[in-house]
Amino acid sequence: MTVIVRDLRPGVPADLEGFVRVRDLALPYLIFTPESVAHDAARAHPDARSRRLVAEEDGEIVGTAQVGLAHDSPEPGQGFLNVYVDPARTGRGAGTLLVRTAEEHLAAHGATRLFSWVLDDPRNLAYAERRGYRPSRSAHFLTLDLANAALPPLPDPPPGVALRTAADFADDPRPLFLLDAETVSDEPGDISTEFTDYEAWVEENWRHPLLDLELTSVAVADGRPVAFSVAHTDGATRYRSGMTGTARAHRGRGLAKLVKNDSLHRARAAGYTLALTGNDTDNGPMLAINKWFGYEIRATEVRHVRELG
Repeated sequence: MTVIVRDLRPGVPADLEGFVRVRDLALPYLIFTPESVAHDAARAHPDARSRRLVAEEDGEIVGTAQVGLAHDSPEPGQGFLNVYVDPARTGRGAGTLLVRTAEEHLAAHGATRLFSWVLDDPRNLAYAERRGYRPSRSAHFLTLDLANAALPPLPDPPPGVALRTAADFADDPRPLFLLDAETVSDEPGDISTEFTDYEAWVEENWRHPLLDLELTSVAVADGRPVAFSVAHTDGATRYRSGMTGTARAHRGRGLAKLVKNDSLHRARAAGYTLALTGNDTDNGPMLAINKWFGYEIRATEVRHVRELG
């Protein structure tokens, strides 16, 4: 049996469906659809040198990789590769070939440091160590049975605060871009990020097929957004919190809880039955909020880094 690695063909439905199938099998706590995979491939910033790779065995897609440079980081030379293989087809060379192809591509485009999420099991962790990667941080995947959860009652907003949705900003999303840029710069992580290109943000994020404007809740004060909880959905049963953030000047007022609670209530009313989210393991405040909602930890990934050169 021969394994080959090639680029995903975004215009070929079988490729998109195979990519989604492998990702759902390997990591069912994220949301991928054929439309979202095609969007990510087509809208990636040119400076990201982005590639979507697939490993194919006898004509069947058995592994995937997302590869690129962190073009929106102020520090150059930082690359990422996230590799996932169908759990029933591991140990047959697909993962190794994907990793090797991704590393060669990133090195050729100037990457000096590589970051990769690795599922927290002994086999994967040992493999990453053998390739020269070292653990740097970790994150949990959490789920909530939204159909049956006893969600906290939705309180009235604090004085001077009103609840809206992202759909209210459809004509001009720039205020949400400014809030997103402020909050993402404070988000814990090993790659610092700066959103400075509004048009790129619109293409990559605002127009993303998974983004649900009606379920993305926004707190508004003094005429501008000050907190938000981004909602991604598969259009069927699964809802995922993409990001929850609050402007610095309004932190400590309970607005993160407020917008997340509002979004969850909206999602349940819209018929979504499974809520997904993720948190860094050392992000105590957000883990506490999610525990308060009833989320339970289901899996963990460990971020690894490898220095090149």
